[in-house]
Amino acid sequence: MKRKIVEIDAEKCNGCGLCAKACHEGAIAMVDGKARLVKDDYCDGMGDCLPACPVGAITITEREAAPYDENAVAKRKAESQAKPASAPHSNMPDRHSLGGGGCPGKMARAIKRETEDSSLQLGTPTLTSQLRQWPVQIKLVPVKAPWFNGAKLLVAADCTAYAYANFHQELMRGCVTIIGCPKLDEGDYTEKLTAILTQNDIKELVIVRMEVPCCGGLERAATNALKASGKFIPWRVVTVAIDGHIID
Repeated sequence: MKRKIVEIDAEKCNGCGLCAKACHEGAIAMVDGKARLVKDDYCDGMGDCLPACPVGAITITEREAAPYDENAVAKRKAESQAKPASAPHSNMPDRHSLGGGGCPGKMARAIKRETEDSSLQLGTPTLTSQLRQWPVQIKLVPVKAPWFNGAKLLVAADCTAYAYANFHQELMRGCVTIIGCPKLDEGDYTEKLTAILTQNDIKELVIVRMEVPCCGGLERAATNALKASGKFIPWRVVTVAIDGHIID
């Protein structure tokens, strides 16, 4: 039958998970950091998820789809409630601990640390900064600059430098570093990163992201930019856990 049903634009989706929380029928789930319609017959087409999406990735369309099945939805809910919460991948809360949905990147939590010496004064030299240029924000950095030529380019989510203690010494050393937040910055980085890779002699690309799903937007933008540039250079992705360790 032809009826109204939600449609999710995977390119626009930033992986926040708010739509999954807003969908009372459980028709939307997070798969590989993106919102997905689980089954047509779980969606009633009412669009409760639309206002929850911060990037306008969800619309209502009319197409051939299985009719809404209230009994199937009830069965799915019962099965979901009966399942024990799965063990988290690292320190990330699972969907159940977020109340059935929500953005893991916004989930408040405390991180226990050993007591450290607090006697150091502001400005006390301990480690040398590895920042090689200014500005560092992707939105502000020029597309073409002399420091890019022959450089190893580090594209990092801005939270990573706070989460990973040895960020400067292990990741930034020898690199030109540019940073951004795919969740808070407006627009997509793909076009800017493509221009940087195309117009400069970049020798290597390193992408550093947090483990939260919304951070996948930075990884996608960088890898899509590399493809669009048509260049074949070494690249890798480093994922930082919320508690500060590198996830293999």
